[in-house]
Amino acid sequence: MKIVLIILTIFLTNCKLNKIVNHHGVHNLEIKGKELIIAKSNINDVKKLLGPPSTESYFDNNVLIYIERKTTNSKLLKLGKKKLISNNVLMLEIDKRGLLVNKKFYDEEDINKIKFTKKTTSITSGKQSFIYNALSNIRNKINDPLGKKRGTLGR
Repeated sequence: MKIVLIILTIFLTNCKLNKIVNHHGVHNLEIKGKELIIAKSNINDVKKLLGPPSTESYFDNNVLIYIERKTTNSKLLKLGKKKLISNNVLMLEIDKRGLLVNKKFYDEEDINKIKFTKKTTSITSGKQSFIYNALSNIRNKINDPLGKKRGTLGR
């Protein structure tokens, strides 16, 4: 009986009632995203409110991507696998003057609806030709360091 009480005491003292939530990215991304106003907020307002972006891209306009991801440990029976609570993405488009032009918020359902292409590009011949060109250029420089063809020096 004492062994059962000791094991039960150890087990209950190690359990927590509140779940541990692991957070990655910007906290409360949806609420903070609503505070940004198109054509009024600038890049300084965005970085002050949300901090540095997770990803940046430069095309015609500057696109800033912010990510929020919350996970928690699942039940004991699933051996500690992570359970996804929320997965949110906020994409902000900034024009050349620094003003917010467009914003799009994607939650987990919206992200799952996005269709990605199955096509891939092949660049194996490009890698081989790049390596061949680099090595042949080095070989030519070793064979002719002055840049003159052999046999033309004596003429």
